[in-house]
Amino acid sequence: MNGVSSDMAAKLELYTLLKMPDEDLKSLLFDIVRSTAIKAVLPRFKGGMGDSDINYKPNSDIVTAADTDMQQRIIEALQTYWPNVPVLGEEQSRGMQLSIFNASNQPFWVLDPIDGTSNFAFGIPYFCTSLALIYEGKVWLGLVYDPVRDECFYAASGSGATLNGVALDCTELKAPANLKSSMALVDFKRLPNDMASNLAAEPPYRSQRSFGASALDWCWIAANRCQLYLHGDQKLWDYTAGSLILQEAGGMSSTFHGLDIFDNTMNSKTVIAATHPALFKKWCECLDPFLPNFTVNEHDSAVRYFDPG
Repeated sequence: MNGVSSDMAAKLELYTLLKMPDEDLKSLLFDIVRSTAIKAVLPRFKGGMGDSDINYKPNSDIVTAADTDMQQRIIEALQTYWPNVPVLGEEQSRGMQLSIFNASNQPFWVLDPIDGTSNFAFGIPYFCTSLALIYEGKVWLGLVYDPVRDECFYAASGSGATLNGVALDCTELKAPANLKSSMALVDFKRLPNDMASNLAAEPPYRSQRSFGASALDWCWIAANRCQLYLHGDQKLWDYTAGSLILQEAGGMSSTFHGLDIFDNTMNSKTVIAATHPALFKKWCECLDPFLPNFTVNEHDSAVRYFDPG
């Protein structure tokens, strides 16, 4: 009861600070992200990116003029309404990110202005903007916007998930709860070699895709477009909004160690996820020989999911 009571108190404090109910907040955030994407992202995508628009980070990841422009515009818009709520953006310096994350007793936004930048830069229509709100060590809100399809995925903790306002329930099975009937999203290049080799040689699922935008991947699982998910390395801005959306849609997820995806750190995370508890258990059992030392039962106790009823 103490945990529930503290969550209720934190939620009351948070919405009092934000000064608006969830539905109004949802509409405002959607308007901010959508209108900014229309101005800063879609014209560049449709027009094509030149070499002068693309730069490389020290880890060789691509960053474009659209990333930095989108980030700055959204930060300015958010701080117009909530000047005391800082924004942790992917394109900020590591020092600035840590100072925002480690500041005590304040909510903050986590923003990925363009997730799937390589897709965006090379004209592949699979990228998104991801925005989450963290307070008191918990992800309270998550929004992921796909400007190409004009799809807005949204979740508020304890209130379910939606796609363009329509409730999501990914536990409604399109096929029997078995791996061979499931579509999988698997990011092979970040997996341990033995795991990747085994999945390639003996795929346990119907078929596999890798689209290249982690936040949107989470949402496609939540929308039951694919049923299984596997990723070996995601940053804070890759998983905060998307993992909440999947959880609130009824899905299940954990790290390779059987732990919650968000643990109130900025550590990178491994990801196992599925649309349905039965599928999740079978997915973990299939991957078990290639995972750290834990039992499938540890997954059952570590992950939490919202039951849409």
